[in-house]
Formats: sequence, C-alpha cells, structure tokens
Amino acid sequence: MTTFDALPKVELHCHLEGTMRPATVVELARRNDVPLPVAEASELYRYDSLDGFLRVFWLVQSTLVRPEDWSRLAYESVVDGARHGVVYREAFFTPARHLADGQDLASIVAGLDEGLSAAEAETGARCFLIADMDRAFGPAAGLELVERLAALRRSGARGIERVLGIGMDSTELGIDPASYLPAYQAARAAGFRLTAHQGENSPASAIAACVDVLGVERIDHGLSVIEDPELVRRLADTRVPLTMCPTSNILIANAFPRLEDHSYPQLRAAGLLATVNTDDPALIDLDLAAEYDAVAAAFGYSWQDMVGISLDALEASWLDPEQKTRLRKHITSTASREASSGPPGTSSRPDRNPIPGTGRDDGGAIGS
Repeated sequence: MTTFDALPKVELHCHLEGTMRPATVVELARRNDVPLPVAEASELYRYDSLDGFLRVFWLVQSTLVRPEDWSRLAYESVVDGARHGVVYREAFFTPARHLADGQDLASIVAGLDEGLSAAEAETGARCFLIADMDRAFGPAAGLELVERLAALRRSGARGIERVLGIGMDSTELGIDPASYLPAYQAARAAGFRLTAHQGENSPASAIAACVDVLGVERIDHGLSVIEDPELVRRLADTRVPLTMCPTSNILIANAFPRLEDHSYPQLRAAGLLATVNTDDPALIDLDLAAEYDAVAAAFGYSWQDMVGISLDALEASWLDPEQKTRLRKHITSTASREASSGPPGTSSRPDRNPIPGTGRDDGGAIGS
C-alpha cells in the first residue's frame, strides 16, 4: 500500500486500453491470433517518443476483437483502479481501428458497459466513458464516430448513457485541431461534453484553437500552455481544466528528463486547474496512488496538498452538482480521518462511494 491508496481519488485522463494487464494482453493476443513481437508484454513497454508509444498502444488495442474482450478490459480496469483508491473515473476509449476492422460500435459500448457494471457492483467505484476520435484516421472518421454515437443515443442502445463526452487523441504532429470543428459541432449538438488531447507535442496555439475554435471544456495534457503566459492567465481565470499526467510525460512523451523537472508545480502556482492522472497506467507500471506519491515527493506536496488535487479533479469532472457535493464530503471526511488516525494512508482503502449508481451508500445516496 502506498501513502495515497486510502485517499479517495478522481481520475479524468486514463485510457481503458492503456490499463490492460500485461497477462491479459498476452492471453487475448493468443486467443485472437494477434502476433506479438515478444513473449512478455512488459518487454514492449519502452518508448523513445509519443509516436513510438502509440505503435505499442495500437498493438495492445488490436487484441480487443470481441465484445467479451472489451468487457474484460473494462472490468479489470475498474477493479485495478479501485484497489488504489479511484472512486470515480471518466475514462477514454478509442475505437477507430476496431471500427475500421469491422467491429460494431454498439457491441463495443455494450461490452464496456457489461464489464464496468460488474466492477462497479464489486468495488463501489464509478466509471463513465469518453469516446476519443483517433487523429490518425482524420476528421471525416471523427465526424462519423460522433454521428454513430449520436445515433446510439437516439436509439437508447445499451451502455450509451455511460458515454458522457467526445475527445480526440493519438498523434498531434502536423494536425490542425480546427479541422475537427464539424465533429465537435456535431458532438455539441448531440449533447456530448467536449475535451481534447493537445499540447503534449504541439504548441500553445493548438491548445488555444481547441478552446476558442472547438469549444472544448477540458484540455488533456496541455504541457505547452506554459509557452503562452496570456493563455495561462486566461485558462486560469475561466477554470478550464488540464488533465495532466506527469509520470506519463516522462516515460511516454519524454518531455522532461525527470519528474522533478516537470512544469506541473509552475502551472498549479499560476492558478490553473491542473489535475493528476495516470494516462496509460498498465503500460508504464503505474497506478493513481503511486502517481500521487511520486508527485508529492517530486514537488514537496503535503497530504493536504494532494487532497486538494483530488478535490480539483472532482471540480473538473462532469458529475452533476449534487453528486459533486456528495463526493466532496466523502473525500474530505476520509482524508480527515486518515490524517487524524496516524500517518496518512495506513488504514484500509475506503470501500464506500457516495455517487448514486454504484450500489454502495455513504450518507444517504441511493443506488440505481
């Protein structure tokens, strides 16, 4: 157990495919006749750049062939996160490659819902979904994905209520985010929330385009914002969240030589709503409690500082105000109890979650 296992945490930047256990990668690859270049999946996990990482990520994705594969992925993801104190997550999935190979979007969403529902009933954690457009497939494919998701909403397809938002990920190099305007307009019209991966290896102007042209509500990563002090001030004033992943930025993007050199504390000090997340935890041998430990150690943050970061993630989430109030009370009361009972994090992980729909109850919440 790490110091922060017992702190209830909210995560907003985590790719379901990037949570796949190495043993599951190997098993699904064998079952679905996907050749792996190594005997152990963990041997794949060495990256010299973001695009180098993406090649491995795409290989891991390719092992998801059947609805039950998606269900297993979702179940294991929530169970593994809950073990380290994740009580609420808004997780990405990126289906472009699977749709191009002939998989059915409704079956993917239903499979994810099956696994998430089983894990929620077991752990009390809660997980919603963000469907990411894969920029490697271009704006037209992104718009098609949005339109298909909107159609699933209209038909009331199984699990579609879990898909809260639309985002975009994959390579940023040479991609104009404004070219995705039709997809974002369609997503907004269909009632989806909006976010975008930007600023991991693209300039601050690309972040500004996501906010000003696409109208996104959050920026995923956002490292390059620090290049533009006026943009920093503007995002701080408007409370546009950055869902940052410090360890990922070291191990995947190679954006900094070590965690202590990361710009995260400078962005927090500038007033930005900068949260802490794992990105692709299984692919970098990480969990959210370990990330909190690493961030606290690298930047000299106290237990209370990290409680504040969890509460900021809650503010940045897409939960409704009543659910935020319930979960805020849960986080602060658990954090206070941990702090008063000895060294924080020494008691068992809290097993109750106040968000309706988990089947658990803490202070009067009603499960659905």
